[in-house]
Amino acid sequence: MNATRQDITEIITSTIRDVHMDVKLKHERTGVNMMYDFIKDEVLVDCERVQAACAELSEQMPLKTYVEVLTLHELGHALDREALLASLDLATERYEVKQLVITGKKATDLPYIEMLLEEHESDILFEKTAWNNAEMLNRFFQVVDWNCFETVKAHSMATYEALLHADLKLYEHLVKSTAAADVPLLT
Repeated sequence: MNATRQDITEIITSTIRDVHMDVKLKHERTGVNMMYDFIKDEVLVDCERVQAACAELSEQMPLKTYVEVLTLHELGHALDREALLASLDLATERYEVKQLVITGKKATDLPYIEMLLEEHESDILFEKTAWNNAEMLNRFFQVVDWNCFETVKAHSMATYEALLHADLKLYEHLVKSTAAADVPLLT
């Protein structure tokens, strides 16, 4: 389906109304289908990306359903806004540290990789909380079919878990390399 911006806007705004929440909506080309900006308390949607992401699902579903599930998820983040705001100082600190590490050295800098792993774990925790909140909203307001909800949830979480596992693999390789370099040779 090639939906218009207005079509997608209507799906999102009606879902927000259906669960009796008041969160602003903003269209922005981010390359990410939807996200919640906890500082401004608004849902961002990239209409082109949301359609492409829906087409990537292993189990096809109507775009309307996909957008409804994503909207519930972003509203799940909105319900966790206080925790997200409380994490801002640490996120800023991590961002600043990332800027200090030389780009070519990032893949071999063990403290940098450790920080990335902590960040992934934190991101996954926030994602799980948002999905739990979205599940609560869906149970109460019965917005979407549960099979579709679970399909979108699994697809979304797989992205975060893949990033964690890739950096965990890199971390384990660096630890082994460092340990091997520290072993004295017997003569």
